[in-house]
Amino acid sequence: MLIAVGDPAAADAEFWLTRATFALTEAVVEDRRIVTVPSVPDALAELSQRVATWPQAAAVCDDVLRALDVDAPAFPGVITESLAYSTLQSGPEFARWLAERGPATVPALPDPVVAHRDGATLHIRFNRPQRHNAFSTDARAALLEALEVALLDTDIDAVVLGGNGRSFCSGGDLAEFGSFENPSSAHLARTRYSPALALDAVTRRLGRACRAEVHGQVLGSGLEMAAFCGEVVCAPDAVLGLPELALGLIPGAGGTVSITRRIGRWRTAYLVLSGATIDPSTALRWGLVDAIE
Repeated sequence: MLIAVGDPAAADAEFWLTRATFALTEAVVEDRRIVTVPSVPDALAELSQRVATWPQAAAVCDDVLRALDVDAPAFPGVITESLAYSTLQSGPEFARWLAERGPATVPALPDPVVAHRDGATLHIRFNRPQRHNAFSTDARAALLEALEVALLDTDIDAVVLGGNGRSFCSGGDLAEFGSFENPSSAHLARTRYSPALALDAVTRRLGRACRAEVHGQVLGSGLEMAAFCGEVVCAPDAVLGLPELALGLIPGAGGTVSITRRIGRWRTAYLVLSGATIDPSTALRWGLVDAIE
């Protein structure tokens, strides 16, 4: 991978901006290939340390993002992402994280997703507030069931996705990671029972009437799924980010597709490789969310 630094107005800037994983500058710019940071040397030092710690996941992330065609249907992108994710699940970086985490048990919580209909609007809410709505296998199944209602019932003309409690969704439930029998089974579960693809289909039918309302922690799979919606409304308290690299993984809930469609591969790569979180105003400026309310 290649990180460019320097003056975006320089004569040779376009060559590097096109080829780089992303570019860093301390100036304020709108170009989605460039990320503004307080200190380029500090950012480079932190990025270098993270890439050295998780080199395989970092390289695979770059490969997957470069392979994506943002104008293509979501399905091939989700398949590519999941195959890459499964590869990393078999690798030493994820194994190291699992060993450091140690044994874990996922608490059984009833009704991980709740849905109700108000006229022609279907409201769907993550409902594991005790765990900041961390996304689990049972939550995925319940979310997919609710989204299938929206796909099958043509009388539904709006879908609102939200979260109960202090957060929208804090990402995958870390206690559940590594619980699948093998990476190939996990791949089939992710792609044959995919809320990401269902959300993409609902958005293709409803457009901005498929809306995510996000607040609190909007991390990992939570951010990835919200980004598939036609409109993302963000509360002022939201914190948004993609923390998967620290597990030796890449986004695995469709985020290489949904987030890249919104902000480009460059800033998506920055969020993954840096592990940085961004505030709502930055997310709005980048186009990751559509409004702050």
